[in-house]
Amino acid sequence: MSEKTLKVKNVTEFVKTVHDMDVQYVDFNFTDLRGKMHRITQHINTIDKDLMENGIYFDGSSIDGWKAINESDMQLKPNVTTATFDPFATQPTVKVFCEVLEPSTGKNYTSDPRSIALAAEEYMKSTGVADSVYFGPEAEFFVFEDVKINVAQNHVGYEIDSQEGPYNSGTHYERGNMGHRPGPKGGYVPEAPVDALGELRSEMLTVLNQMGVPAEKHHHEVAPSQCELGIQFASLTESADNLQIYKHVVHNVAAAFGYTATFLPKPVYGDNGSGMHCHQSLFKDGKPVFAGDEYAGLSETCLYYIGGIIKHARALNAFTNPSTNSYKRLVPGYEAPVLLAYSQRNRSASCRIPMATTPKAKRIEIRFPDPTANPYLAFSAMLMAGLDGIEHKIHPGDAMDKNLYDLPEEELASIPTVCRDLREALDALKGDHDFLLKGDVFTKEMIEGFIALKMEEVIRYETMPHPVEFDMYYSA
Repeated sequence: MSEKTLKVKNVTEFVKTVHDMDVQYVDFNFTDLRGKMHRITQHINTIDKDLMENGIYFDGSSIDGWKAINESDMQLKPNVTTATFDPFATQPTVKVFCEVLEPSTGKNYTSDPRSIALAAEEYMKSTGVADSVYFGPEAEFFVFEDVKINVAQNHVGYEIDSQEGPYNSGTHYERGNMGHRPGPKGGYVPEAPVDALGELRSEMLTVLNQMGVPAEKHHHEVAPSQCELGIQFASLTESADNLQIYKHVVHNVAAAFGYTATFLPKPVYGDNGSGMHCHQSLFKDGKPVFAGDEYAGLSETCLYYIGGIIKHARALNAFTNPSTNSYKRLVPGYEAPVLLAYSQRNRSASCRIPMATTPKAKRIEIRFPDPTANPYLAFSAMLMAGLDGIEHKIHPGDAMDKNLYDLPEEELASIPTVCRDLREALDALKGDHDFLLKGDVFTKEMIEGFIALKMEEVIRYETMPHPVEFDMYYSA
């Protein structure tokens, strides 16, 4: 089953295909506000044209940040063109992405992330600026062999272990310690046996291709135990769908190999964290909107797009960096782009202009997002910020082509930065979200619900004593 693909154009084709191929189950997948994917699984006996056209009902009150118990009924409407086989299921199973509908109106639910992504693309088309938007996310992750987490009143801590970890250089192993492992910040693209995770990544890439996500490459990242898979760019919503499959594959292939994978941005103290650099470009009538004769071969429109992202970056952080852990990565000295500037090829800038061999490859790379982001919300918010920059002709100023981390203090102080923590990002979103409301892409209710949901995490984090506080202050 894992070698078969499922490409259908409509409900009639879908129903015929799944019955002809002896599929046993269909997963109706949707994504919550935090970005976690959920599923309701229907047996093949129930799959007919009526079900696939009308969708199924579920309890929206059981999803954090959504409905109250007295208005819990919600509807999942499957998009059959997204259908793909799940190679991890023991029974032949097809997954389809769904939008969430309000049963009383039949309209898309305003807090459904996938519906927001679709609305963002439609709003972009209505502006006349472009008819296509493409995203190419680069999500990094860590792979460990063991993780222990304790959160109790009398015991708070975690422990991670990986044979690649430099902390294991003196560990006794029954079969012997081979000694080949990357040092701190020494893991970028080494050959085996220093890179012990190559076969794991190859399997992940193979499975991604089987599930219909066009894969390009894989490599070891800077930190020991850190990896990245490269997938091809796609339209905004399709790219968000692909990233959800990416996470599904990474988690499940790792588990099949006896590992545990995490997209936590900063799981290891003193080493690089995991980002999700987002390549972005606009097209109209098949022509690249971002190509021109300005700085680095960009168009003036592209510079305005960058200006919008920089202007709204601190509000964007609430969606692009939505965990308390996100801000342990966003500190100077770990290749994290904390300074809001743009530059050609400069990886210390939060907006990089990658080298491009053709005008169609001209794009920007926003470097501050991380993989805890809900991709539908993060991509949509960045697009809306860029379109706001185009609408109001927000120029980003001069490019910064020097190493931003080596600037003198007085020059450094003049460059705006991303937020320092999640509370600051949520406060920024409270004060700067009008650009998101255009075209009813985001709504005030959705933004307020998202902020309330995330503030629960902030308060839990801020009120929990930390082990390092005992180390620093217990004997005070």
